[in-house]
Amino acid sequence: MSEPVSQARRALNQTPADRLVSGVGEVLGRSYGITDVELYQVDYRLAELLPLGDGEPIDSPGHPAWRAFDHQSPILTDGNGWFPVTMRGERRGVLCLSPVPDDPDVLAALAEIATSLAHEVAAVSAGTDVYRAARRSQRLTLAAEMQWDLLPGRSRIRPSFSLAGQLEPAYTVRGDSFDWSDDGERLWLATINGTGEGVAASLLTSLATHSLRNARRAGLSLADQAALADQAIYDLHRGEQHLSALLMELDLRSGTMAVVDAGSPRLVLLRGGEVTEQPLEAQFPLGMFEATDYHEQKFPLERDDRLFVVSDGVLEATGQHMRYGETALDRFLRRTGPMAPLDAVRSLIGDLRAFVAGDLVDDAVVVCLDWYGPQP
Repeated sequence: MSEPVSQARRALNQTPADRLVSGVGEVLGRSYGITDVELYQVDYRLAELLPLGDGEPIDSPGHPAWRAFDHQSPILTDGNGWFPVTMRGERRGVLCLSPVPDDPDVLAALAEIATSLAHEVAAVSAGTDVYRAARRSQRLTLAAEMQWDLLPGRSRIRPSFSLAGQLEPAYTVRGDSFDWSDDGERLWLATINGTGEGVAASLLTSLATHSLRNARRAGLSLADQAALADQAIYDLHRGEQHLSALLMELDLRSGTMAVVDAGSPRLVLLRGGEVTEQPLEAQFPLGMFEATDYHEQKFPLERDDRLFVVSDGVLEATGQHMRYGETALDRFLRRTGPMAPLDAVRSLIGDLRAFVAGDLVDDAVVVCLDWYGPQP
């Protein structure tokens, strides 16, 4: 590790949470003569890169900032360097530095510093609103604020898999959500197709999510996780409120997928360029009846399989008196093969926005999972 990288990491650890960018900027000025430092964070819609300081938002797809974000590699143009701010696959934005010499060793060191910045921003965000507030181009509704704080992130990468998810309409989402966790041997993924309006919908989804997490962290099976969440919702609402969920557990050693379909969103498989809907055994939504007995079904994944989970808000999106529907969805998913999961999710949401000529009215959730195969 080079001395400037070590100095930058120390500065990030020692600088107050709200001054991370200026703290690392002082190190970069001394080490490389860099005078301008700005952090651009991707907004909730994945549509703009918003400056932490007083700069202008970047929304042009061809801009060097977006090229660095999309390709996850440094971009150097006219002395300006754009570096991905990413940790463990979670793309947070880009770091803009100037002037930057065209030196491979310097670029590599700056890229490493940008990654360290991503980790530190994630670490301090629970104790300061500086970075969350700067990520929004408009005010979030209360329900949306609750939903976004509930998420584990928007993307995740490990040697055996890569996944990403997105909620729409980003600034007013109510009940749709997703959750994931992995322990090196298994990946758990839950996608919730919420019901209701406003804060009530967010509260119901929050109850389901925390119930599922509680059961998962207690080491319960996938079926028992569903049963615990089902009972928690039923005990509170006595069947008057319920929601649909798809629970998945992937064995990272074998590629075997276990699924509980609790009135779930649609599960689509992209394999060898062909799109097929994965047949699932429909079971009751969570909270509909007391003491529902859930059970798992299993199927194997093949190397390089891609799975999409989409809620009914995607299929039922309406534009010009027409529904988006399964045909348009399958056609679009087939085109996402070369894209990384986050890019595939962002492209699908963009296609939906274009179809409805604006933001979606109903909630929609899209999750994409790529399986690369068991790793040593």
